Amino acid sequence: MKISSKPRLRSIAAVAVLAGPTPAMGAGPSLDGAGLSLLWCLPFAGVLLSLAILPMVASHFWHRRQGLVALAWALLFLVPFASVYGSSASLHQLLDVALLEYIPFIVLIGSLYTIAGGIWLGGSLSGSPGQNTAIMAAGTGLASLVGTTGAAMIFIRPLMRANRSRTHQAHLVIFFIFLVCNVGGALTPLGDPPLFLGYLKGVPFSWPFLHLWPHTLLLATVLLAWFYVLDRRYYKTETPREHRLGGEGLKIWGIVNLPLIAGVVFAVAASGTTFIGPVDIAGVEVRGESLVRDAVLVVLAVLSLALTPLKARRQNEFNWAPVLEVAKLFAAIFVTIVPAIAILKAGEHGAAAPLFAALGSADAPNHIAYFWLTGLLSSFLDNAPSYLVFFNAAGGDPVALAGPLASTLAAISAGAVFMGALTYIGNAPNFMVRAIAEHQGIKMPSFFGFMLWSGAFMIPPLLLITAVFFAG
Repeated sequence: MKISSKPRLRSIAAVAVLAGPTPAMGAGPSLDGAGLSLLWCLPFAGVLLSLAILPMVASHFWHRRQGLVALAWALLFLVPFASVYGSSASLHQLLDVALLEYIPFIVLIGSLYTIAGGIWLGGSLSGSPGQNTAIMAAGTGLASLVGTTGAAMIFIRPLMRANRSRTHQAHLVIFFIFLVCNVGGALTPLGDPPLFLGYLKGVPFSWPFLHLWPHTLLLATVLLAWFYVLDRRYYKTETPREHRLGGEGLKIWGIVNLPLIAGVVFAVAASGTTFIGPVDIAGVEVRGESLVRDAVLVVLAVLSLALTPLKARRQNEFNWAPVLEVAKLFAAIFVTIVPAIAILKAGEHGAAAPLFAALGSADAPNHIAYFWLTGLLSSFLDNAPSYLVFFNAAGGDPVALAGPLASTLAAISAGAVFMGALTYIGNAPNFMVRAIAEHQGIKMPSFFGFMLWSGAFMIPPLLLITAVFFAG
C-alpha cells in the first residue's frame, strides 16, 4: 500500500478539522474528544476493512504484507494528527499508546502464549462431540480464574489436536472464541479486563459472580447445547479416523508451566492492588506497579522457555508466527482507535452524543441501552475503555453501581464481556486463537464470515438475556 504524499495528508487533516471544531490537547498527550470529528476515525475503519476484505481478495499479499498495511493506516492517523497539533504532540500520543496500552497488552499476550505453549495435553483425546463439549465447558469455567487469554492458550491446542483428522474444524474454534475467550470471563475481575477495571474503581471482587452468574449460566448453557448439536451433526457425516483412539490415559508434559501461569495471574492481580508510584518515561506517567508486573511477566516467559521440555513444544508445533501477527495488526488498532475512544469519553459533549441520549436518566436508566451500546461498541473497540465510558455515564460511583444501581452495572458488565465475542477484535484472545488455528491449517471464516456465525448463534441468546434480565 502506498503512503500518501505530505500535501495529500495535510488535505486529509484539513478536511477532518473543517468537518468539526478543532479538538484541544489536554494535559500531556490526551485528546479532548468533545471537539473531534468522526472523520478522525477513518483510519481505524480502514484497519477493520483491511482485516475483513484483504484476506479474501488478496490473500497472498495480505499474509506477506499485513505489517505494511497496518503501518500505512497508523501513519494515516499520525501524520495528519502531527500536521494539526505538531510533531511533539503526535510523538506524545504515540508514546502514550505504546507505554500505557500496547506494550502491556503484548507482554501479557506474549507471556501467556509462551507459557501455555509449553503445556501439552495428550491421551484419550478422541474428538467426539461429548469430549469436545467437555473441553469447551472446562475452558469456560477456568476462564474466570486465569483470565480468558490464559484459558484460551491452555485449551485451544488440545482441542485442535483432538480434532486434527476431522473434516469440519472451523466451528470448533468459533464456539471456542464465543465461550472460552469471552463468556467464561464474566464471573471474576481476573476473567476479563473490563471487570478488572471495575474492581480497581471500587467494585467488590465478588460482585461479578454474585450478579452475573445467572446471565453467564444461561448464555453458556445455550451455546454449549448448540455446539454439541452442531458438532454431533458434523461428526456423524465424517468417516472415523485414526485419532479416535480411546483407552489411553491422560498425559501432560510441561507441567512446570502450571505454576508459571499462576504466577501470571498473581502478577496481574497484584498490579491492581499495590502502589509503587508513577514513573515518568519521556513525559508519559506510567504506574510503577505496571512496570514491575510487565517485568515479572517477561521473566516468567523466559523461565518457561528455559524449563519446558522441548518435546512439549514440538508436540504443540509451537512457533512465534501467531503472536507476531497479532503484534503487527494490533499496533495499528491501538493507534488508530485513539480518536474513537476520545469521542466516547466526551459522552454527550462529543460526536457520539445521540448514543448517550438513549441511556435514559439517572433516576430511570435504560438497561437495554446500556447492555447493547456497551456490548456493540466493545465488539469493535477495546472493551475495557468502553466499559469505563459507560461506567462513568452511569454516575461512576462504585458504591451506588454495586448496590442500588446493580442492574445498570450488570448490563454494562455483561455487554462488555459477552459481546466481545461478536467480532475477531472484540477481545484480545479472539484474534490470537484465530491466528493459531490458521497456522495449524484450519480454514477460518473471514471477518464478516465470523460475524455471520456470531449473529446466528450469539445474538438470539443475547436477546433472551435482554428479555429475561434487562427488559423490566
